[in-house]
Amino acid sequence: MPEETVRSLSVDGLRYSYRVLRRTGPDTGPHTEPVVVLGGALQGMLGWPQMDGRLGPVANVVTADLPGMGSAAPLPPGPSADILCAAVTRIIDDLGVPRINLFGFSYGAALAFRCAQHNPGRIARLMLGGVPAHITEAQRAHWQCATDRLAAGDREGFATLVTEALMCLDPDRYVARRDLAYRYVRRSMLHAVEHSPHAADSMFRSLGDRPDFSGGLSGVPALVFTGEHDTVTSAERQRAFAATIRGSRFTTIRDADHWVVLEKADEVAELVLRFFTDRPLEPAGYLSAVPHQSHPGVRPRP
Repeated sequence: MPEETVRSLSVDGLRYSYRVLRRTGPDTGPHTEPVVVLGGALQGMLGWPQMDGRLGPVANVVTADLPGMGSAAPLPPGPSADILCAAVTRIIDDLGVPRINLFGFSYGAALAFRCAQHNPGRIARLMLGGVPAHITEAQRAHWQCATDRLAAGDREGFATLVTEALMCLDPDRYVARRDLAYRYVRRSMLHAVEHSPHAADSMFRSLGDRPDFSGGLSGVPALVFTGEHDTVTSAERQRAFAATIRGSRFTTIRDADHWVVLEKADEVAELVLRFFTDRPLEPAGYLSAVPHQSHPGVRPRP
């Protein structure tokens, strides 16, 4: 059985914890730097079994309940990005390693990108999925309606609206395991608001504490990916964001939307494994396009 350790830390007086699943491969086999996984606003440290299984033989896998998430202390009012970046840096220091591989998905992609901008020397490779690089006013209104439902005590309505906002429900676009993913996401959202003291605050922060995707990044090998039918931020806009990262690559995964990590869990884990171990990313039948390397100096569309 792989060795699992949970360690408690604090940043700015806020307690939080992270989990390490120790590498299961032989000491003489191929391996890579620890993989730190940062998920969405309501995802905790125990929600990534596919990463544990696929990456376990080659790397220590690290997941976390950062401040404001899961069992951690709540965040204070106001912008939280700097506190969360400091919390990630404390994890790297506590691991006792010079660099990590950093994987961020959805809300976690924004945090991972900011961490890489602030401390690129500690990031060996950066992989970002489902990046919320552009949110429309209509989407903001939908999210506000969801949070209003939650504030009024309508948890069922909240869970439904959030799930609808995060998935492609267009019947003309094929999404693998759509019905299963819908039920899982809705059930997870409902469970979060019933059991997590941070759920409401996390949702309000996702509306008001918007990440800054400007400024670019260089010196860190990076891959940006998304489901081809992502309706949170389109694949085209995510490609434009990827172009702000010097030398990065971008690709889309077939038959998936924003919840690609559920609908194509094995394929995402395989892509992560390949990228973090410097293996070729093509050919891969689950990719809708060969990973495209961006050109430096390209700016995202307004």
